[in-house]
Amino acid sequence: MAHQNKQLTWKEKLHEIIYEADTPAGKAFDLILLVFILASIALVMLESVNEIDKQYHDLINIAEWVITILFSIEYIARIITVEKPLKYIFSFYGIIDLLSTIPKYLTFVFGGAHALVTLRALRLLRVFRILKLARYLGASNQLKDSIIASRVKILVFLFAVLVSSVIFGSIMYLVEGEENGFTNIPKSVYWCIVTLTTVGFGDIAPQTPLGQFITSIIMILGYGIIAVPTGIVSAEYVKSSNKEKDKKRIKELKKEIISEVYPQVQLNTQVCSKCHAENHSDDADFCRKCGNGLH
Repeated sequence: MAHQNKQLTWKEKLHEIIYEADTPAGKAFDLILLVFILASIALVMLESVNEIDKQYHDLINIAEWVITILFSIEYIARIITVEKPLKYIFSFYGIIDLLSTIPKYLTFVFGGAHALVTLRALRLLRVFRILKLARYLGASNQLKDSIIASRVKILVFLFAVLVSSVIFGSIMYLVEGEENGFTNIPKSVYWCIVTLTTVGFGDIAPQTPLGQFITSIIMILGYGIIAVPTGIVSAEYVKSSNKEKDKKRIKELKKEIISEVYPQVQLNTQVCSKCHAENHSDDADFCRKCGNGLH
């Protein structure tokens, strides 16, 4: 192929290592990157333990700076290997990469800002691409869509719960009174919410028989209240799941047809250096989105 015979420039070679996950060098780079991300998060966690920090503060600090410098070099390398740097800088992963790099530098200005290094945990999202787990993101998207679809019902339900809490809280204020800890209506409403959600901190407790009877009713209602939003979201999830199954069947049918007509076509993680489009076929010479030449 034309793109296979072409001599790659150093930028193109670096782009393949950083952005590709199918090449041996790309896989090694991404896995090493994940190890450093985990190591940096572990260092911040250890530093927050006073006993460990007192004994190994200098060592931990040096290790954090080494990792930060490596991440800085990697961030710069990602920028210089793409044709449109601003597109990467303001992309989802670009913003995460920047946020995970700058906290250590902020320690020169703001003390304790190094704790923000834990933002590097967001970079672990790359594991979906590295281990080819992107297909499992569909389940999380499906749950998100179900929650969004049922948002109106959930809001109405929460409003009803809030109104019930105000009513029951006011009743308990009148029944129990200040002498039993229900000093005002807002505090009584707080107690009702805690009881209704079955949390039960125990900082306030009813003392009168009538108050205890009302409390029993609220606690029983609490179990039903927990089940309602679960049922609402579950119903939407089932609907969404059926839609996804239909889409999956159509997609699989399309793949079967394509594989019969073009048996040589396979998808990989080849990334365009110009528009960052992914999943080009192995024999593609140009990007399917912008037409940029692939290497």
